[in-house]
Amino acid sequence: MRLWGCIPLTLLALVALSTTTQVAWNSDATIQSQTLVDVLNNDEDYSSLLSLLQKAKLIPTLNKLNGSTLFAPTNDAIKRHDLWRSALEYPNSLKDNLQEELRQQLFYHLLNFSVTEDPKDLTTLRVLETLHFPKFLDPPPNEPPPWMPIPESTLGNQSQKLRITSRDGVAWVGVDAFGKGGIEVKKQKVEAANGVVYGIADVLEVPPHLGRVLSHEPSLSYFQKVLTPSILNVINSTSELTLFMPVDSAWEELDSIERLYLESQFAADDLLRILNMHTVVEKSVRWSDTFGSTATLTTEYGSKLEVVVSEGKTTVSGTALSQPDIYASNGVLHLVSSLLVPPGALQLTPEKYLLALNCTSFISLIHSVNLTHLVNDTETQYTILAPKDDVLSLFKNDGLPKQGSDELKRMLQYHFFPGKWTPKKLVDGMLLESVLREPGLDGGRQVMHVEVNDDEKQDVPSRHIRFGGAGIIGEHIVINNTVVYFISSPLEPPVDPLQTALPSLELSSFLAAVFSTSIAEVIKKMPRATFLIPHNAAFKRLGKLVSDHLLAASSKADLENVIMHHIIDGIEYSQSLVNGSLRTFATFEGSDLQLERLSNSSLIVSPSGGWAGMKSALYPTNMLTETGVIHELSDLMIPRSVELNVGKLMKAAKATTMINMVTKAGFDWILNGTAPPEGSEWANNGLGGASWTLLCPTDDALKHYNLTQLLENIDILRALVSQHLIRTSPSVGESGLFDVFDVLNNNCPLPLEDLGEYHTLLSPSSAYGDIVFRALDDKVAQYMVGIKNARGTDKQADWARVLTWGRATTGGGTGGVITIDRMLVPYHPPWWIKYFAPSFVGALGVGSICLFFYAVRRVWKRDVTEATYEPVGGFGQDDSDESL
Repeated sequence: MRLWGCIPLTLLALVALSTTTQVAWNSDATIQSQTLVDVLNNDEDYSSLLSLLQKAKLIPTLNKLNGSTLFAPTNDAIKRHDLWRSALEYPNSLKDNLQEELRQQLFYHLLNFSVTEDPKDLTTLRVLETLHFPKFLDPPPNEPPPWMPIPESTLGNQSQKLRITSRDGVAWVGVDAFGKGGIEVKKQKVEAANGVVYGIADVLEVPPHLGRVLSHEPSLSYFQKVLTPSILNVINSTSELTLFMPVDSAWEELDSIERLYLESQFAADDLLRILNMHTVVEKSVRWSDTFGSTATLTTEYGSKLEVVVSEGKTTVSGTALSQPDIYASNGVLHLVSSLLVPPGALQLTPEKYLLALNCTSFISLIHSVNLTHLVNDTETQYTILAPKDDVLSLFKNDGLPKQGSDELKRMLQYHFFPGKWTPKKLVDGMLLESVLREPGLDGGRQVMHVEVNDDEKQDVPSRHIRFGGAGIIGEHIVINNTVVYFISSPLEPPVDPLQTALPSLELSSFLAAVFSTSIAEVIKKMPRATFLIPHNAAFKRLGKLVSDHLLAASSKADLENVIMHHIIDGIEYSQSLVNGSLRTFATFEGSDLQLERLSNSSLIVSPSGGWAGMKSALYPTNMLTETGVIHELSDLMIPRSVELNVGKLMKAAKATTMINMVTKAGFDWILNGTAPPEGSEWANNGLGGASWTLLCPTDDALKHYNLTQLLENIDILRALVSQHLIRTSPSVGESGLFDVFDVLNNNCPLPLEDLGEYHTLLSPSSAYGDIVFRALDDKVAQYMVGIKNARGTDKQADWARVLTWGRATTGGGTGGVITIDRMLVPYHPPWWIKYFAPSFVGALGVGSICLFFYAVRRVWKRDVTEATYEPVGGFGQDDSDESL
């Protein structure tokens, strides 16, 4: 309430009553000398009123008044008025002991001048000044009231007004600006020495606060509909308020969407803005009789109202003043026929559209996290993904974060995208940047995957669009700088990489490996990270011994380095991997990954370490996370920081007995993947740069041997171990010799499918040092290995089944361990086998020689012992000669 300083006002000329100076109303001197109180006392119809005046302590006031007018309700009128009747019947029912409310109402029936002209004879409507000075009475006053009303009020220190007129020869008081309504002046005027009394048929109701006035005005039903408690409180608590309120028909000037918005629970700011455009607060209330011919009023909004009075008509900023001067206790209400809204003051924002199109729950959530600027900014271009009320209702009890929470704020920001993305601009597979800025992206914007499917088979080609997996319901709408799509479900922003990959069963083995380490919580929050997660089959493709080593509790450091080698330092979405210029990517492990783009559009990744030919196929999948993105791999990759030597692989095979044998035999350098000691026989034999594949019998294969006796004889032990050591050529497994996905040749120390023969470390000193691999006939991809040319008893000691294998990364990434189910004991043939063959060959040779010479002798002998003779009589030719 704003009360201005008291304005000097002479209410009454309190002078001594003099019968000689009074105007005689009739010839009866007794009547001329009676006061207003006497008039009431002499008429039984005013007994109730007189009692109320006594309770309100106004009898002295009436006696002090001179030249006043009292509109006196009759007893019947008071019986029909709740407050006045209660004051008579239940004195203690009044709110305060001073009866201030009753006093104010009684003052509204008093004028500080006498209306001597018979109201029935009035030809025009007359406005009267009462002695009621309205004020805020909450809380009720505690001080005794003054005899006379103090000219301080919520009407700019002016008293409340009252109209009186005549209709059809009947006087009416309390009428409206058009002379309608009001209360009939039922009893004729009675004059007293200090005023006049008019008997009226009902109690004059004191004008209430403007809020109540508005609520009872039939032509303001729309404003009553949209009125909020906070705005009502502003109206009721403001003094000297002049309100120009548009009637119902004026609101039809607004767009239907705007009206629907104003009717929502979120339009309080706009409603208050509209109210301020129609409100004038000055030091005095601007009743219509204060306008003059022209007046310029400044509203609370800051706009100007031009009031023009011409030819009995009043206009306000060009619109007709349809009804002036509806009185209220803290101001006055004027009804106008149009809205007094300056051009551009109200705009159709996206929020108003969303509210009108059944997205009220969505807007409510936005208000709860103070993101209203995203739906009220008409200058910035935005694309909004909005779920309607029926969609959000499905997630009301479960699935939505708590209102006002940071989690909800992140979720809602993920529904807004800078830019005006109409369907024509969307491309399948594109990533749209949202307004959500993630700490895990170093403050960068989170993106959303867009799917676009063009259906050209129909008569009218259409586009089916999905945002982050959510479909589009109905048609999109364009609101100036904003595009709105109505989606089939709310969208949750990406979570941490491990949680993102968790639903994919194909990636569960790698995730289980991650959770088994101490870095799981660390890598969740690594900013700007690209995860390359291999499929479950990758562990099997890696080789059982390598897989078992990495997953062993004692190998956490190696496993953590492998995991970190699968995290690229930076965000690489599919587009940059497929079409980007980069071919080398730094990882959080510290070394790089190499990317190769094949002619068939395949992407092949090579690690910094591992063995020769170790590669993995990259499948760009754009699984978004709060710190970056996830892609999938076909195989696990080993960095150069992870050294897989023969010793580690043997530990993974749990071959502790064979490890002890190799160490005891002096081959510990093979376990470590290092060169033999300088000066040793192996170094002198040129084995310094060799890689080795160890045929490793399991502990079960060795439990039937007397290991104590075996370990005591170093020569036998060394020969035994040498039988299991295969010198592996660096060319085995070189990149390019095998297909990327040739699992056997990629992860095995030796190409078993070639079924080749190999020299062992024992071969230089034994004719039976070589070994040979063969495929089993009964099972596919099952192999056996045996000593070449061995002739054991039923071959039980000369061959073994191949169980598992693992490839080492030392020695250029060749060699490793192949576990077998039986120890290959160096072959020493028995004497009959050892000597029978050479004896048989010698004897056969001697016999062959003897037989040769015997045959030669026989032929020779036959030639030299055969008889020679001459025919009798000599040769025929000689005989013929003689005859001649």
